[in-house]
Parts: sequence; structure tokens; C-alpha cells
Amino acid sequence: MVGDLYITGDPDADALLNNDSTALMIGMLLDQQVPLEWAFAGPYTLLSRLGHLDAFVIAEQPEDDFVAVCCEKPAIHRFPASMGRRIHSLCTVLADRYEGRAEMIWADGPTGSQLARRLRALPGFGDEKTKIFIALLAKRQGVRPADWEQAAGVFADDQPRSIADVHDAASLAEVRAWKAAQRLAKRDKQGRPLAT
Repeated sequence: MVGDLYITGDPDADALLNNDSTALMIGMLLDQQVPLEWAFAGPYTLLSRLGHLDAFVIAEQPEDDFVAVCCEKPAIHRFPASMGRRIHSLCTVLADRYEGRAEMIWADGPTGSQLARRLRALPGFGDEKTKIFIALLAKRQGVRPADWEQAAGVFADDQPRSIADVHDAASLAEVRAWKAAQRLAKRDKQGRPLAT
């Protein structure tokens, strides 16, 4: 697995995401209610603290001990305890069903719809996160199952709207601009006063 994701501002953290499927999946799990950079730097922070991202070892670790690692300053997320529990649960599923390796979720060549079902069964992966992750795998990792575009929905298009579209500083800026425009349009639509 080798990708071209550019997101954290740290070449080592980006290299981890691009070469370790479990790290990439943990980053995607953390991607909510925090900036993209913070979410996707989380796996590298955990690697630095634990010395590994071995799903078997994490799953066997007492959940409270793992959560304490996630809560150390600087925390891996705005809500480090709840996200730490989700990561622990994710690693338990990976250990129990996928040989402890995230890439085993797609290694047998499922269709896009099969992959979507597998992802939605994981802790913290709802419909939108599943679609974004399928687009991320296809666009940044070259994992393109049959019907991946349908499974990824709008995230399969060329509009720079998610982490799946970030491969350099310019594309990161485009995604940020798109997200800002969407927030502004939503505020305007809801009739809230616009900032001047």
C-alpha cells in the first residue's frame, strides 16, 4: 500500500498514512469535529506513544489504559476519551475479523457495495465516512473495486470536497475553500447573519 495523501504538514506522519492501512483507517475514524490535519496526525501521535499500531496489541490492552494514552497532552482529538474507545473497538474488530490488518477489509477484491457494507459495520463508520473512505482508497491508494464510484457517491467526482481529494498543498487549499463555501452557504440558507 503506497499512496499520495498530503495532509498533516509532517512528512513522517503523511508517510505513515500512505504506507499503513491501519493508520489510514484510524485517521479516517478521527476525522470528525476537528481539523483534517489534527485528525490524520492522530495515528502518528499514537505510534510515537505506543511504538506500534498493532491492532492485536491494542485490542488486548485494557481499554482504559489505551484511552489514557489517547488523552495524554496533546490529545489525539477534541474528544480523546470517546475517540480512544472507538479506536480500541476498531482494533478489536480488525483483530477478530481481519487478521489485525485494515487492508484485509478490501484485499479479497470486494465490489464497492460489498466494501461499503464492510466499512459501515466498523465502529465509527457511518454512511458519509464510508463513502469518503472508499473515495480515499480509490483516489489516493489505487484501490478501485468494481462500482467504487457508485459506492463513494458524490465523493467520487472531481470536485475537491474531502480528504480523498488532497494530494498536495494546492489541493488541500481547494478542499478547505470548498468546505468554507459550503458552511457559508448553509449559514446563509438558514438565515443567519453573515460575518462581515
